Amino acid sequence: MSSLAAEVPAAENHGWRVTFAGLGINLALGVLYSWSIISGGIPKEWGWDQSDKQWPYSIACLVFCLIMVLAGRMQDRLGPRLVATIGGVLVGIGMVLAALCGLYVPDHALLGFIVGFGVLAGAGIGFGYASATPPAVKWFAAARTGLVVSGFGLASVYVAPLATWLIGTVGLSATVMILGIGFLVVVVGLAQLLKVPPAGYVPAGTIAKPKSTGGPVKKEDFRPGEMLKTWQFYLIWFLYACGAGAGLMVISVAKKVGAEAGVYAVVGLAIGNGAGRIVAGVLSDKLGRKATLVLFFVFQAVMVVGLSLSGPNTPLGSAVAVVAMATLIGANYGSNLSLFPSITKDYYGLKNFGVNYGLVFTAWGIGGFMLAQFAGWVYDGRIVEAWKGGFTFAYYTSAALLVAAAILTFALKAPQHQEPQPAA
Repeated sequence: MSSLAAEVPAAENHGWRVTFAGLGINLALGVLYSWSIISGGIPKEWGWDQSDKQWPYSIACLVFCLIMVLAGRMQDRLGPRLVATIGGVLVGIGMVLAALCGLYVPDHALLGFIVGFGVLAGAGIGFGYASATPPAVKWFAAARTGLVVSGFGLASVYVAPLATWLIGTVGLSATVMILGIGFLVVVVGLAQLLKVPPAGYVPAGTIAKPKSTGGPVKKEDFRPGEMLKTWQFYLIWFLYACGAGAGLMVISVAKKVGAEAGVYAVVGLAIGNGAGRIVAGVLSDKLGRKATLVLFFVFQAVMVVGLSLSGPNTPLGSAVAVVAMATLIGANYGSNLSLFPSITKDYYGLKNFGVNYGLVFTAWGIGGFMLAQFAGWVYDGRIVEAWKGGFTFAYYTSAALLVAAAILTFALKAPQHQEPQPAA
């Protein structure tokens, strides 16, 4: 009896251990944000144009978001440890497959990278990401969402220079293989530290809800089907697609956009990405979710337009200016990954948070897929020949979507569904 109590201490709080394990997992899975470094190392003899280079990344974004729905439900039912382990295995296998195709069948390397990096690694990132954040949310009253997801954004701080050095030393395919094996080991190892609180656990600092005095009460927890019947879900989805899509588009071509800045633009995006998630969480507590969303949407539109004016021999075209804008664009983008999980929790409750946020998160992937592809088409002149060789039209399109999102944010409000008072 005493040994059992020692093995499972009832009062032990694993919150910080879980939080830092989730942070570490996201620091590995954030390799997605270094795609512009990987694509920049693709050998010319493979014959890829810019549109080809967008496919593995955009497919990974799409698969990532779609698998989040399944992964969210699985982690709600089976726990985060198993689901994160699956994620680590898929990321490793996918990147190794892409590397092997590049080494042995370079004529079919595009298909290999689409399947390996896009489908398998994209799915693995979805499983891992879906498992890293919810456990931390459940251990703390003020969820450490910003801290956990900051790892995903900050990953490029080390992945970008590491990948650049490896590509120059051992080549692209070997680099992808080394990273894939490393991420498999790290994610699977840290996954074993993830666990959710015991039933009935109440985080320290939780504010007790006032007891009802009778009559209907406001619905706190929505099932996925109930959430999909509210108009707020579709507005949240559109806002998320605009905000995330603009950032993911820039991330997909960051090294090419950075020109002289090169890897520093990618690192700047990563630093801003991680910091923006934390800053957004703090600001939303002080200003409210809506005001913070509007602030970041408008600022992101300004930054994207500024990037469109950063041509050669212009004040905004210097390496310092480009890195500064990339950092701010990363911060604005990162805010979405902190604000929208919080909005989902605020509006639809914590009970079904995993699958509910998985459905909301499809906006992230579809927005990123569409705008990343659009940027490639614009650059290759597949839309209008006059726009070939640049991303200006893609920038202005994303800026217009961000302004529309800022305006529509004012219509956002919590669902007002009510349900009968439970019998005493």
